Order: sequence, then structure tokens, then C-alpha cells
Amino acid sequence: MAKKKDLKKIIVGMMENKDRIRNIGIIAHIDHGKTTLSDSLVAAAGMLSEAVAGEARWLDFDEEEQKRGITINAGNVSMVHELSGIDYLINLIDTPGHVDFGGEVTRAMRAVDGAMVIVDAVEGAMPQTETVLRQSLRERVKPILFINKVDRLIKELQLTPEEMQQRFAKIITKVNQLIEKFAPEEHKKDWQVGVPQGTVGFGSAVDKWATNMVVMKSSGVGFKEILDAYRDDKQDELAKPAPLHTTVLGMVVEHLPSPLEAQKYRVPKIWRGDMDSERGKSMMDCNENGPFMAVITKIVNDPHAGEVSTTRIFSGRLRAGSEVYLIGSKSKERVQQVAFYKGPFRISVEELSAGNIAAVVGLRSAQAGETLSDELDVEAFEEIKHIFEPVVTKAIEAQNPKDLPKLVEVLIKMSKEDPTLKIDINQETGEILMSGMGELHLEIKEKFIVRDWKVQVKSSPPIVVFRETVDRTSKTAEGKSPNKHNKLYIKIEPIEQEVYEKIIAGEISEGVIRKGKDERTVKELMAAGMSKDQAKKAIIIKNGNIMIDATRGVVHLGEIMDHTIHGMNDVLGRGPLAGEKSSGMKILITDAKLHEDSIHRGPAQIIPASRDAIKEAMLDAGAHLNEPIQTIRIDSPTEYMGAVTSLVQGRRGRVLEVDQESAENVAVVSDMPVSNMFGFTSKLRSATNGMGYWSLIDSRFEPLPKELQIPTILKIRKRKGMKEQIPASAFLV
Repeated sequence: MAKKKDLKKIIVGMMENKDRIRNIGIIAHIDHGKTTLSDSLVAAAGMLSEAVAGEARWLDFDEEEQKRGITINAGNVSMVHELSGIDYLINLIDTPGHVDFGGEVTRAMRAVDGAMVIVDAVEGAMPQTETVLRQSLRERVKPILFINKVDRLIKELQLTPEEMQQRFAKIITKVNQLIEKFAPEEHKKDWQVGVPQGTVGFGSAVDKWATNMVVMKSSGVGFKEILDAYRDDKQDELAKPAPLHTTVLGMVVEHLPSPLEAQKYRVPKIWRGDMDSERGKSMMDCNENGPFMAVITKIVNDPHAGEVSTTRIFSGRLRAGSEVYLIGSKSKERVQQVAFYKGPFRISVEELSAGNIAAVVGLRSAQAGETLSDELDVEAFEEIKHIFEPVVTKAIEAQNPKDLPKLVEVLIKMSKEDPTLKIDINQETGEILMSGMGELHLEIKEKFIVRDWKVQVKSSPPIVVFRETVDRTSKTAEGKSPNKHNKLYIKIEPIEQEVYEKIIAGEISEGVIRKGKDERTVKELMAAGMSKDQAKKAIIIKNGNIMIDATRGVVHLGEIMDHTIHGMNDVLGRGPLAGEKSSGMKILITDAKLHEDSIHRGPAQIIPASRDAIKEAMLDAGAHLNEPIQTIRIDSPTEYMGAVTSLVQGRRGRVLEVDQESAENVAVVSDMPVSNMFGFTSKLRSATNGMGYWSLIDSRFEPLPKELQIPTILKIRKRKGMKEQIPASAFLV
């Protein structure tokens, strides 16, 4: 980059040139080199000394990240790079690779338009590679591929150029298979990556060189030259003809879209409003002079400024001092400060326009996924939904009872920052439960509570989160209001599997379904296998459940619907068996007998009637517990394969596949109950002499074995202070 006197002025000027903006995310499996590569890009932009690039981990500025050597928080930076005499604004987000912090990746993908997928040349495409690629493609973020750590193929494996190319071909094929599987239908072919197209790069971020087909032709640096350089211990010289940042940024500029291009196909996916409206057209055109529309993708608590909201602007302008509407919280707040990111710093500006990523101070009611607009009555953006659910829980309490109010306040703030962190406060027992993606996720959050908020806490050993669901259609259950003047009749049946999977994956949106306005949701339910009659009468989708109005001509039903939904939410939050969350159900209101006078059918009457009928119907429909199951990949030296399979089977696991990757290494794919995963990492290391490790492939809920149902329910009820008496369920009889 040419020397610039006023970086702020240059960046602000570039923000108006939409065709020269690239909003990109760096995504990969853990330890594949994301942050090292990001360092080189930051150094090339003049923000970091090239001498320390790769070691500084500039975007890992939290002390916990530096200490552990992993990325925990997504780091943002806006920088100007010059290519072929033209300046481009690169808004980059470096994301975590550890599965426990995958929520950061999910939220970052809403903010960007393109993704640089990094794969370790030796390890290849790993489980988290698939997860992050799946997350990006679901948001219609276009990928390109960088195969990193090529130096390992030469120094560790001592491969020939031909063997290296075979290894590259295997990685490219695997990535393209994932793109074929998860990309939107219209992009399954044109988003495929390939060497001839220049959408695949090779290099070593630690040695600061990279090449692709374009660079090979212009510099003459091919695989033979790379091999020779390492054999002669002259690898440092590769960075001169083939510098890492030039190759990578060339790929980004040439093959990843500007917001002008990307918003045309991204907006119809992430916003359900009318595309022919002024607002819809403005977003698709990335019009800085149109109605203001933006979405918050991340919230961080700054000790000086308060809450800072990372915000992607899709239309209009965001100005300091202006008032904006927060659609989810239905509030209006004043923007105190607008800035762009420079790693750990923020640079304040007067305004930012459509197509850019802003740091916003002053939105106290904000939460990740919140829609910002210049009007209150507008369609919100789609919910940002993570692929995996929180499955590990700890009970947490303040060491000093006087700190309890502050602890509750802190936990609420932290759950706003990180929606994959779920906080549940039992009003009856006072128990506070903190649920996260894994043991490391919760451990880090505990450290943040103590370090950043100065609240000393103690926590329980990890607890597994279960789900209550049904396995058959119930009889009609009657729920009576306390005054005996109102009756609700409800049936429950299992939801269609494909419908459930699409709701959990975020392909079918949750929320209230408005008649005549949410035809898209109705069509998606029908396409997934729900009958036309039920789909058209669906009222609300919540936590993988659907409530359906199956009544005919019931007077006043519309007036009590909010109360009925409230009763449903009570049961969905605390099921009848063990007070666990309920999912996978269709709740059909088949009839209702309501008092003529509205004063006799208020919330105090309808909520209990709704709640009691749903619980009774659930028990009749075979209510039971589903347990979380994780599909994991265990990598180990071949000699320890027997020890690995014995370890899996000794923890109620099932070995699904054994892949002999080479004579030395084996990959074992297994299904493991989360309840048996605690302490698994240390046991695996012990069984493999420290050389085995595991990665998460998938996560889902499956029925807990029947012989474990009653003991598990009793154990949960005892822990929660509930009566140690199990309600009669058709499943448990």
C-alpha cells in the first residue's frame, strides 16, 4: 500500500465507492492459520510492523486469546489496500475456529459478503471447516479457498511436487463437495472453487508467501521453485516474488463480490419483506440515499463507551446523533457514536453508508440480530441462527450473596453479547443456569465474569440439557380456567421430521405467522411435508414447535390467542416430566368454549387453561426425554485405534466409520452422548499417549434409552427441587 498521510480520510472516502468495497470473513478449522494470515494483511495495510506479523496475533487482542493461543472473539478491521494502482476498502472479520465459539462465526457471516476459507495442507478439510462453510453458505456468503501451511508438506511429509498436487486436489474436491451440498441452488455450480479460475491459493502464512494460477504465471513461482527454496533453506525469499497479501487480496478483489453485487442475492434470503417495495429495492441496490436498514451482528461491552454494536448497513446512512428504531425491542434510541474498526481500536466518523460495517455506541436495547430502521413498522431481518444448540449447562452463583443482583445483570448483558450463551433463572428456586456450546465456552465466560465484571462466582460441575418431546398423537385434552367459565381443547402430535430439521437449521423462520403476510413460511412448511390445511392455520413457530388453530368458527378465539401462546411458552420452557425445554411438537387447538364477557377470559384464566391442556396432551402423547448426541471425529495414530474404539464404546458411543487416512493415522467417526463426553479429552489423550484429538461434526437430540428415562427424570427433578414423583406418561408406562 502506498504511504497515506490521513488513513481516516482515505477510508471514509473509500466507503462511498461501493464497487471497491469487499466485506470478507476469514473462516477455518481451529489452528489452520486464520489469525496469522490476518496479521499479514493488516501489516500490508500499514497498521502493523511486518517484522511481527504472524506472531502479534493483532486481532486476538483479548488477553485470554493471547494466553491460550486461540481466537475467542471475532475481530474486525477496516483497511485500504492498493492493487494495480487502485485502492480497495477491505472490511475484514477474523473469526474463531473452535467449535465452542461458532456463534461468533454465525453472526459474522451476516455482516460479510465473501469468505476466505483456510485449510491446513496436512490436515485437510476438517469437521469445523464443514461447519463454518455451512454457516457462511446459509447466509449466501461466497467462498474462495486458501490452502495454508504448504511448508508442512515439504518439511514434515517431504512430498514431491506431484504428491503435493494430489493432496491439493483432494482438499479442493472435498471443499467443492461441501459447496455443492450447502450452497443455494442457484450458486451450487458457479461458486465451486478451482485452480484454473484463480479461486484457489496456496501458501504459508507463517513464511508470508502465497501463490495461485495468476501469480504463478506472472512471477514464475510454481511448485518446483517452492520446493527448491525450502530445500535450500531460502523460503524467506519466496515472499518477494509472491507476497502473501498480494495473492490473497488479488483473489478477494477479483473473485469476491462488492456489496453492490452481493446484496442483490443476499437480501431476498435474509429479509422477508416485499422486494418490490422502496425499502426492498433500496437494499438490493445498496442505495446509500434510500430508507435506512441495518442489522446488528455483535455486541461488546466497552468499559468506557458501554455497549458497542457491530452493524452491517444494507440501505441508507447511519449518522452520529440520529435516532433509529430497534424493530425487535420496538424502541427508538439515539446513536451516540458511529465508527469503523481498526482491530482493538475504533475510529469515530460522522456517518457511514450502505454496504459498510460500523461500530455503533448508544443502542442500549440492542441485541445481536436486531434490525435497525428509520421507521418502526417494517419487516425485520431473519433471525441469526446458529447450527448447533447449547447442550452443556452449569449452575452458577455469586460467592457473596450481596453480588447476586450484579451477577444477574452481568449474565443478561453477556447473553446479549453472545446469543449462544443461554441464561435461565428459576423464579421459584432462585437457581441460575448458564448453558453454552461446550465446557470451554462456559469456562471462558466464567473467567470473563470474574475478570471484567469483578464478580466472584462458583459453579457446579457440567450438567446436560435434555429436551422433552412426544412420540405419538394424543387424545384431545381439556383445559379449564380457574373460574370454570372457559375451556380449551388441545391435541398434540409429533412434528414432521423434515419440518423440524428445517426449523432448527433456520431454513423455516420462527415467530408469529401473520395471515396473508407470511405466505412464504406457509409454502416452506408445505414443501417440507406439512399438510396444506395445517400449514395455512399455523399461528406461531417457537423452539422447534408449531401451534395450529384447528378450530372452526370459535367466537372470541382471536382475543385470547396471546394468552394461549403465553401458556404454550410456559410449557415449552418447562415441560411436564422434568422441567426441561420441549420441542418437536405440533400443538393443535381443536375447540374452545369461552365466556361472552371479556373480563372472565383474561390472562389469569386462559394461561392456566392453555398450560394444563398442553401438559396433559403431552403426557398422553408419550412425553419422554431426548438427549443431546454429538457426532465426533477422533484423529489418532493407527496403533491406538483399538484403544480409541474401546473408549468410545465404554461411554455409550457408537463407532460409525473408520477411515484409514494413511499408514500412520486413522480417523474414527462416532456418535457420543453429551452426558458421557465430560472428561473425554483427557481420557483420549491418556489412551493415545497425548497424540489423539477430537472434533465436532454434528449435534442433535435423540431419544434417551428407555431404561435411563426414569432415573434421569428423577435426578433432574431432584436437582431442580421438584417433587420426586414422575407424571404418568404413555411412553414411560
